[in-house]
Amino acid sequence: MKFGEHLRKALIKNYSFYYISYDDLKHQLKKGLKDHDYIWNNQLEEEFLNQLETELDKVWSFTKVKNTEVNRRIKQSEQYVYEVVDTLQRFQNNDPNVQQPPQEQDFEDLEEELSDIIADVHDLAKFSRLNYTGFQKIIKKHDKTTKFHLKPVFQARLNSKAFYKDNYDNLIVKLSKLYDLVRTRGKPIEGDSSAGGSQQNFVRQTTKYWVHPDNITELKLIILKHLPVLVFNADKEFEPEDSAITSIYFDNKDMDLYYGRLRKDEGAEAIRLRWYGGMKSDQIFVERKTHREDWTGEKSVKARFALKEKKVNSFLSGELTAPQVFEKMRKDGKKSPQEIDNLERLAKECQYRILKEKYRPVMRSFYNRTAFQLPGDARVRISLDTELTMVREDNFDGYDRTHGNWRRMDIGVDYPFPQLNEEDVCRFPYAVLEVKLQTQLGQEPPMWVKDLVSSHLVEAVPKFSKFIHGGATLLTDYVNLLPFWYTQMDVDIRKPKILEEYGIQRHQHNQRRLESSTSGNDLDEEELTGSSYTGVHFSNDINPLEEDLDEQVPLLLPNTYSSRHTNSPLKNFLYHSYGKFLYYFNDDRTFTVKPGTNWDLNESFKDKLPKGKTICIPIRIEPKVYFANERTFLSWLTIGMLLGFTAITLLNYGSNSALTASIGFFITALFTIFYSIYKYLWRVLMIRGKIAAKYGDKFGPNMICVFILLSTFATFLFKFTETS
Repeated sequence: MKFGEHLRKALIKNYSFYYISYDDLKHQLKKGLKDHDYIWNNQLEEEFLNQLETELDKVWSFTKVKNTEVNRRIKQSEQYVYEVVDTLQRFQNNDPNVQQPPQEQDFEDLEEELSDIIADVHDLAKFSRLNYTGFQKIIKKHDKTTKFHLKPVFQARLNSKAFYKDNYDNLIVKLSKLYDLVRTRGKPIEGDSSAGGSQQNFVRQTTKYWVHPDNITELKLIILKHLPVLVFNADKEFEPEDSAITSIYFDNKDMDLYYGRLRKDEGAEAIRLRWYGGMKSDQIFVERKTHREDWTGEKSVKARFALKEKKVNSFLSGELTAPQVFEKMRKDGKKSPQEIDNLERLAKECQYRILKEKYRPVMRSFYNRTAFQLPGDARVRISLDTELTMVREDNFDGYDRTHGNWRRMDIGVDYPFPQLNEEDVCRFPYAVLEVKLQTQLGQEPPMWVKDLVSSHLVEAVPKFSKFIHGGATLLTDYVNLLPFWYTQMDVDIRKPKILEEYGIQRHQHNQRRLESSTSGNDLDEEELTGSSYTGVHFSNDINPLEEDLDEQVPLLLPNTYSSRHTNSPLKNFLYHSYGKFLYYFNDDRTFTVKPGTNWDLNESFKDKLPKGKTICIPIRIEPKVYFANERTFLSWLTIGMLLGFTAITLLNYGSNSALTASIGFFITALFTIFYSIYKYLWRVLMIRGKIAAKYGDKFGPNMICVFILLSTFATFLFKFTETS
C-alpha cells in the first residue's frame, strides 16, 4: 500500500486538517518536474522547501497545543481524583466535617474522564508518528526524483521542531497511578514493589513478543487499564533515566556461553553485570542465569548479588575475594548467616568461572523498561523494553573497547548513541514484550492477557534473547550458529486487526460528541475503532494460530487419519479404515509434522544466511526419548528373531518350496536385524546432536512387507511348479 493511501485510511478525522499535506507535496513535485521538462532548479527547490516548512510548522504547532491540553487535563483530573479519594477516606474515618461520601457515579465519571485522556494520549502519539513517517517519505521521494539532496538539510529543521520525540512515559506513569486509584476506589493494592514481594516459590511461565514501534504507546495504554505501572519510588518524580536498564554480558573468544544459551544445553550459563538508571549508579548487580531442562525436575534460575561499582574491576581480576565482598554485610547483621553464605557461594562460583574460562565483557544491552504489576502480587507481570540497543564491548579484533575497565565509558544512556561506529552498535527495530504468568495448580491466565497476546499488536518470538541476538549480529565473525529469528529481521511484523472490536475505542456518548464536533463529517465504525479510546472491549475468540506459538506444543503430532474428510466417499472410507488400523495395530504412535513446521530452516533461508553460517534450531531432548529409541530397537529385533525362527522351522519340511521360503524369510530376518541396528545408531547420533531430523521411518516397514511378500510369492510359485 502506498503511503498516501495509508495516511488517508489511518488518520484521525478530528485531526485531519493538521496532518502533513502529503498528496499536495507529492503533486508539487510532479507538477514542477513536468512543467520544467523534468529539470529541477533552485527556484523549484526553494518553493518546495518553503511549503515543507509550512507543513512542519503546522504539525509542530498542533502537537504543542495538544500536549499542553493533555497535561492541563491530567493536572485537573489529578486534583479532582485526590479530592474524591480524600473525602472518601475522611468519611470512613468518621470525620464530622464530611456528611456525604462520594457516590459510585463520581468514580465512574472520573474513570470516563481518565479514559478520554488516555484516548487523547494515544491519538497524539499516533498523530506524531504518522506525520514523522510522512516527512521522511516525501523527503525520500524528493531526493530520488529531483537528485537534490534535501534529507541532511531538512533533518536539522526536523530536529529543531522535533514533535516526534515527545516521550509519553511520564504521562503514562501519571495516568496509571490515577486510573489505579479510581479503579480500586481509593484503595490501591500495596506491597513490595521489587518484583512481587517475597513470593519466590511459584511456577512461572514466560513468553516473549516483539512489538512494532507503531503499536508501543497503544499497548502501554491498554495494559495500564488492567495493571498499574510498577514504580519503585512513588515519592520521586519520574525521570526518563529511571526506566533505563543496562547489562554487560561476559564470554570468551570461543563464545562458549553464547553457544550454550543458543543450543539450550543443560546447565548453560549467562553471566552479566547489570545496573539501573544512569552511569552514576553505584550499585552493580552480578547475575548468573542457569538453564535447566524440564526433565531434570529443576527450573531455570537467576541468582545475583550486589557489588559497589568501584569494586567491580578488583573482583573480576581476583584481587577482591568473595569473603571480602560480604565482610561488611556480616558485620551489619541485616541478613541471616545462611542467606549471606548462599550469596558468598554464588560470588565464588562466578569469580572462579570468569577467571578459569577467561571471560570478559563482550556485549552491552541497553533499553528502557516499563513494568506493569500489582505491588506484592506476582500472578501477572508484564514488562515492555523499548529503545533496545546492543553494543560491542569485546577486544576480539585487537581493539580493547573498554580500555582495561569492566565497561566502556564513551556511552551512557544517551540513546541512540550517535557517537558509536555503526559496526559497534545494533539498534533493535522492535520493542520486546515479556509476559510472566504464575501457573501453579492449573491457574488460568486472565482473559484480557489472552486477548492481548492474540491481538495484532504483538508478534510471538519464543526464546528470544538479547544476548544471543547481540552476539549473532555484532560478533558474526566469531560464531557459526545463528538464532532462528536472525533471517527474519527484515519481515514486517505489522498485521491487520484480528478482532475489529479490540483496541482503543470510546464509549458511545463520547462517539456522539465526536460526531457533533466534526460538523457533519461522519466517522465510520472502523475509524472510531482505530482512532480513539476510553474502554478496552475484548472478545472471547482466541487467535487459532496462538496454539502453534506455544513452546510446549511438540513438533510431532498424532497423525489422525480417522478425522480427515474429503469430497470423495471412497477416500473418507480408506482414511477411516487406515486410521483404525494404526490405532489398533501400531499403538497409535504414527506421527506427522506439526502444520507450519519446517524441518530444515537452513534450506528455507539459505539466501539470507551469511556464508558459512547455519541456523541453530532449538530442540528439547528428554531421557524418555532415548528410552523410546531403545524400545523401538528391541521391537525390531523381536520381529527379526521371529522371522529367523520361521526360516529355521521351514527347513524341517525338506521340500524345494519350503527351502525357498526358508531362504526368503532368512534374508528378511537379516535385513530386519541389520537395518534396525543402523536406524538405532543413526537416531542416537541425531538425538545427541539435537538435530531436527525426520525420525519417522517409512522405508523399513515397507521393505519388510515387500520381502515377506516376495518370499511368500516365491514359495507358492515353487509349490506350483512342483505339483505341475
